[in-house]
Amino acid sequence: MGADTRIFNNIELPSDYDVTPVDWIEPNPTDTLTTYAQKLIIQYNIKPNSIVIGNSLGGMLAIEMARLIKLKKVILISSIKTSDEFPRYYKLFRALPVYKLVPGKVFTSLGFIIRPIFGRLVNDDGWLFGDMLEKTSPTFLKWAMGAALYWKNDVILSNVHHIVGSKDKIFLSRHIQNATIIDGGTHVMIIDRAKEINKWLKQVLKK
Repeated sequence: MGADTRIFNNIELPSDYDVTPVDWIEPNPTDTLTTYAQKLIIQYNIKPNSIVIGNSLGGMLAIEMARLIKLKKVILISSIKTSDEFPRYYKLFRALPVYKLVPGKVFTSLGFIIRPIFGRLVNDDGWLFGDMLEKTSPTFLKWAMGAALYWKNDVILSNVHHIVGSKDKIFLSRHIQNATIIDGGTHVMIIDRAKEINKWLKQVLKK
């Protein structure tokens, strides 16, 4: 949620693809992931038969886009494709939504505390993680927490390609079905395990 398009810095796509990076836009407080996905489709002119790649929250939004328009492929990295794949502890957060009591600005300044949950990053990678979180809109971050927690989807799409890490503490691989697992990969493996993800992506795009 606290990432921007720099999260894809190490991802390599074939040069013959027309790539459009998608930045977050400010949400309306009443937006769901579905209505927000519709806004992104319009804002970035995402057309049918496109390929959408989403990381973490972006993967959930990619699923919502695929439910709104017919996409060629939906590629999920460190994400989930149905609400059944949420870890069980998410139910606790729904029952006790303490995030509503915390100002959004507080979340953007807690990178040093939450970084171990996402995965161990060193040197420039660690700096990038902190800088992305610090520069995330507090309004967006707080909205995204609620929108993700209450996301509902039980539709399994046939054109989804999914990769997760075995040590992802945000979306636990044991709850995820039909996905490629990167052994030892964390929630931020798109940064530190990009070579393996790029190899997998190349295979997916060839299909």
